[in-house]
Amino acid sequence: MELFLAIVILACLHSFALPDGQGDALFALKNSLNASNDQLADWNQNQVSPCIWSKITCDEKGNVIMVSLSNMGFSGTLTPRLGVLKNVNTLSLQGNGITGKIPEAIGNLTSLTMLNLENNRLSGEIPASLGNLKKLQSLFLTQNNLTGTIPQSVSSLPNLMNLQLASNGLTGQVPEQLFQVPKYNFTGNRLNCGLNFSHHCESDSGGSPSKPKTGLVVGIAGGFLGILLLGGSVLLFWRRRHKGYRREIYVDVVGEVDRRIPFGQLRRFSWRELQLATDNFSEKNVLGQGGFGKVYKGVLNDGTKVAVKRLTDYESPGGDAAFQREVEMISVAVHRNLLRLIGFCTTPTERLLVYPYMQNLSVAYRLRELKPGESVLVWPTRKRVALGTARGLEYLHEHCNPKIIHRDVKAANVLLDEDFEAVVGDFGLAKLVDVKKTNVTTQVRGTMGHIAPEYLSTGKSSEKTDVFGYGIMLLELVTGQRAIDFSRLEEEDDVLLLDHVKKLQREKRLDAIVDRNLNNNYDMDEVEMMMQVALLCTQPSPEERPAMSEVVRMLEGEGLAERWEEWQHVEVNRRQEYERLQRRFDWGEDSIFNQDAVELSGGR
Repeated sequence: MELFLAIVILACLHSFALPDGQGDALFALKNSLNASNDQLADWNQNQVSPCIWSKITCDEKGNVIMVSLSNMGFSGTLTPRLGVLKNVNTLSLQGNGITGKIPEAIGNLTSLTMLNLENNRLSGEIPASLGNLKKLQSLFLTQNNLTGTIPQSVSSLPNLMNLQLASNGLTGQVPEQLFQVPKYNFTGNRLNCGLNFSHHCESDSGGSPSKPKTGLVVGIAGGFLGILLLGGSVLLFWRRRHKGYRREIYVDVVGEVDRRIPFGQLRRFSWRELQLATDNFSEKNVLGQGGFGKVYKGVLNDGTKVAVKRLTDYESPGGDAAFQREVEMISVAVHRNLLRLIGFCTTPTERLLVYPYMQNLSVAYRLRELKPGESVLVWPTRKRVALGTARGLEYLHEHCNPKIIHRDVKAANVLLDEDFEAVVGDFGLAKLVDVKKTNVTTQVRGTMGHIAPEYLSTGKSSEKTDVFGYGIMLLELVTGQRAIDFSRLEEEDDVLLLDHVKKLQREKRLDAIVDRNLNNNYDMDEVEMMMQVALLCTQPSPEERPAMSEVVRMLEGEGLAERWEEWQHVEVNRRQEYERLQRRFDWGEDSIFNQDAVELSGGR
């Protein structure tokens, strides 16, 4: 079964292989940036798919859609091979020491919505080919050494909302249309704006275009107290109408004038409110990203810190009403180990969910992404996380009506509150996003290495697919390692964490399994118990896996010994059968070359 699972996983990864040389283009970028051996170490040109590389995000078809390489200390140049990545919508390379020119080939990235190259050492002119990026919303080129004029083609970008060109050596005329961009900054250049010109070099604090004097006249002319009280709203409306304001920036759905219209226990936010809270969904506020979208840190007007999840592929046939029904269903799932939904926001093109901000981030972060000075997740905390996560999933499976299947249980989706208690996040998002799939019920959503074999092969999920993912998460807690790690191939170990752990367990080498960051500060009996629960949860057959309520009882010390003894008997038989089949196909006397040919069918 291990061999079969590995083949299925690799086949699936192969199906994600990037078309049109995108993997080669990314590797060329690594080389042109002069990445050291420690930087982007997992970018292996010989791997099946770059979709598993760090700093890379792919869509379901295996296309690279995001490259995030900010603040990594690169000193090289940008390769023209970047032009191959035509599905990329976000390219972030800010905060490095990149030199040379911006390649004209970047104009081929026609899916780009955000290009961030600020705070580098780029020189030369802004390429006119940027005018080809018709979907571009944000362009950040601040703090470089760019010279020449601003290309007229940039002013024709229809969706541009944020243009930051400050602190360069740009000269000449600023195209008039660029002063209509909601948020811009041309300061620190030698451009025709400022005190002696008709336009300011920077948009006002609200990110709006410079304000015409006649707007003030309109705001004052009424002379009535009611108009004065509503002057701000009237002025904003006037500016939108007369300055070509892009309506999608501040669109409010029906009823959002009162931003606290009750919807169950949820708060309904306006788009503008969340835009301000997240600094226009700035990349510096990104907490994480996954198959459902990006999560941004935000601060509301009252100082409340929140996490805003911006769904990336939502397209409901029922529109706003269908989304609200699904949100309401999720909002009633209230448990101390489930992430509480605060509210939501809808516009004709956006769906956003608002959650409390978890200051200790995720279990995955605490296991593998700690910054210097941050404390390691100690063993007693890991035990609490295991039990808390199990209780949260038990509630989703057995106490919600209708029941909720998570479909992407992993350490990255288990958050930690201020007391390091486990809080399961992203539950129900698969259902929210899949509302648009009216005639498809077998779309696979999840993370490679965490997906149960029956879900991978059939696309059909159940509570037992969550149990499998939970078992892999337990292995992450004990080992600190990723579910799939191709670097283990170099040591002739198994790529899949599950197979790697099973091998060490058979060899009675439990000490080699435990996360070295724990520095031997753990109870081996407790480690063995958690490993046993993990292996019971990850059995190949879903029928053999325990329910989450059973998992909770086993973690509390009830019924594990009996289940483990039964598992060992089944596993021994399964292993013997696997080895017998393997011997049959080994080269030797029974080699297939020595077998008589068998005619499978006649001519066709």
